[in-house]
Amino acid sequence: MRQVILDTETTGLSWERGCRVVEIGCVEFVERRPTGRTFHRYLNPDVDFEPGASEVTGLTLDFLADKPRFAEVIEEFLEFIDGAELVIHNAAFDVGFLDNELRLCGPHFGSIGARCRVEDTLLLARKRFPGQRNSLDALCRRLGVDNAHRQLHGALLDAQLLAEVYIGLTSGQTDLGFGEAAAETAGDALPFEIDLSRPRPRVQVAPEDFAAHEARLAVLRKKAGAAIWDRLAETATDDDASLAPA
Repeated sequence: MRQVILDTETTGLSWERGCRVVEIGCVEFVERRPTGRTFHRYLNPDVDFEPGASEVTGLTLDFLADKPRFAEVIEEFLEFIDGAELVIHNAAFDVGFLDNELRLCGPHFGSIGARCRVEDTLLLARKRFPGQRNSLDALCRRLGVDNAHRQLHGALLDAQLLAEVYIGLTSGQTDLGFGEAAAETAGDALPFEIDLSRPRPRVQVAPEDFAAHEARLAVLRKKAGAAIWDRLAETATDDDASLAPA
């Protein structure tokens, strides 16, 4: 499978207000491994930055003045991404801007969604880490990706970081060989018997830990009228009785 990890930088937060793309960074992966191929372009937007946007990227209109416009790199860009799965963080933002750039170049260029399948790593992160911050920087810290050199937002650098984050988000037991090992040994599994007459191991709890536990249960009983732990304890007692030898 061919994937392109993609990031853009823009003159502001909304293409509907006339903001434009000023940088595109792409990293190619095949079968979840980098090929070494990248696509990176700075672009002359022909519009000014919104307040604060230039500070985020470090880009200025003076720097971008001699850079190509999107229409000048569109063919090369589309050739690089066509047919690939795009991996983008907060994909709606980047795809919205890129679709707008395609429209400005002509309706015959279509849309990103018509050319590529899009995987949004922000949605993946929210499923894996619900209720937590899932910005690129936060995910780098959580997944052990070194981003110490990221002082400003840059499309190619962010795409490279996102590639590492994506591998961390989507790696699982199958990738580590556990799934294959389980499949190979499933037919050779040996039966085993459990002797229910033997006593089960007991965990010895320190008196101070038991006292803290009971104090916490007392608070729960006072607030809710009961603690679910009481019902679990009753069930465990019943199970013990049913397993006792006759």
